Amino acid sequence: METITAGADPAAPAGLPTNSGGPAATPARARRGRWAVLWALAVALAAAVALTTGAPGAAVSTLTRTRWTYLPPLVLLSVLHFVLSAVALRGAAGRPLPLFETTLAQFTAAAANRVTPSGLGAVAVNTRYLVCRGLPLSRAALAVTLLQLTGLPADLTLMAAVFGASGGDDRVLDALGRHVARAAGLVPAVPLLVAAGLLLPAALLYGLHALRSPTTRRAVRSAADRAAAGLAELRRRPRDVAVAFAASASTTLALGLAFALSVLAVPDTGAGPGDVLALLAAYLVGATAGAAVPAPGGVGSTEAALVAGLAALGVATAPALHAVLVFRAITFWAPVPIGLLTCRTLRR
Repeated sequence: METITAGADPAAPAGLPTNSGGPAATPARARRGRWAVLWALAVALAAAVALTTGAPGAAVSTLTRTRWTYLPPLVLLSVLHFVLSAVALRGAAGRPLPLFETTLAQFTAAAANRVTPSGLGAVAVNTRYLVCRGLPLSRAALAVTLLQLTGLPADLTLMAAVFGASGGDDRVLDALGRHVARAAGLVPAVPLLVAAGLLLPAALLYGLHALRSPTTRRAVRSAADRAAAGLAELRRRPRDVAVAFAASASTTLALGLAFALSVLAVPDTGAGPGDVLALLAAYLVGATAGAAVPAPGGVGSTEAALVAGLAALGVATAPALHAVLVFRAITFWAPVPIGLLTCRTLRR
């Protein structure tokens, strides 16, 4: 991926020849690198199709049975997810950022998230974008932190709303209970417990030792003062916090509806419009379980958790894999080439 920096690439002096290693060759190398990444993603997607649908003949048969009329609304929901992410960032920043440019930045953040765990790529890209838009680094970091912190309560509120809309439907509750049990089995509990038992005491001892240094104590006090000032600022901006919270919940809802449409697009799943609430609940739990594994973009764990959610609803493994593949291809992998091509917006 092209390095995201401010300013333009240095130009070669006019009239002078350039060699392959000079500055003039840098844009050409960057373009070749981007196309190489795009081809690699295309090959990976084709391999995923072959692995999840079986032989090439079976893959073609599966694709021909897909209800492609669901594709346009599925794409629209995917784009809406990025627009709502931009609205959430604008609310967290408290600035009237240009919506189109901020949306393009969200595509770039999504591309960065595909190679970094725990959303660190999006944090770096959004912080860089806000700084380029004139926000001080401390305020940009506060806005991105607010965006991260609103995610969990927003998702929990959305889950409560889904169950409230279901009217206490026992089928939805039973499916969620089975899905929680299946998703919990995907999280490597024993390695996590062992790592926590070893790392937490070591981190505690290291922290106590570091606090003995006057320089470290001053740095901690400075960070605490900045955090307190940031919280005081947020208390003066309740409207911005509410916008960030509502937009964050809406992004999850857009992806949940896209997941439901992906399942409806596969005839062999047997799902119908009456199953949308159950599919939304399965997506919310599956996405949470997939994010618990610190893999870049939750690749592998999210797919397994979503397949487990469909299995809890009685969907067979093959159509469940097909539906999850359609969902992830449209909402997860398709935006990556766009993010690679729009990363130049951050350079400006």
